[in-house]
Amino acid sequence: MRDDLRTAAVLLPVYRDVENELRVVLVIRADDGGQHGGQLGLPGGKPEPGDESLLATALREAEEEVGLSPAEVDVVAALEPLATRATGWLVHPFLGRVPSDTAWRLQETEIVGILTPAARVLADPASRAMLPFSSLRFREPLLVDGIDVEGHVLWGMTLRLLDEALPRLLAGEWGV
Repeated sequence: MRDDLRTAAVLLPVYRDVENELRVVLVIRADDGGQHGGQLGLPGGKPEPGDESLLATALREAEEEVGLSPAEVDVVAALEPLATRATGWLVHPFLGRVPSDTAWRLQETEIVGILTPAARVLADPASRAMLPFSSLRFREPLLVDGIDVEGHVLWGMTLRLLDEALPRLLAGEWGV
């Protein structure tokens, strides 16, 4: 792995709904033309001096971005770090169970929405397709391997992370 990668941490929040369906919490990033603008992702970001650990970074960012109190997150596992392919980040993901009735409070300058697709749908190979993704940064649509989630394209590092985590989650490895 390259040693010039910047460090970031994300929270992969999951919960079971009233029908016991396992759901994944995804954020819709504001399309401000930034590096990840307009993309589906997970709450997270880079460490700040006050963060005691990368887990603390993920929890702080989740609280800042979507109003998720760290006290409400049952951290289930630290997942394998994943390098982004184009943007120079080494992302440290943490799997966390959150209450199904969480009242999301969005930091609207960064996050414009929350989607909670079923994990089994995201893990289904039939959900995958080559899809066009565009944003202020990518005005000419990119054709990406992705999943359409309510009209938004899930792709890139977040999709690769889910490819690793969802089969294990659905197999009951973490008892979520």
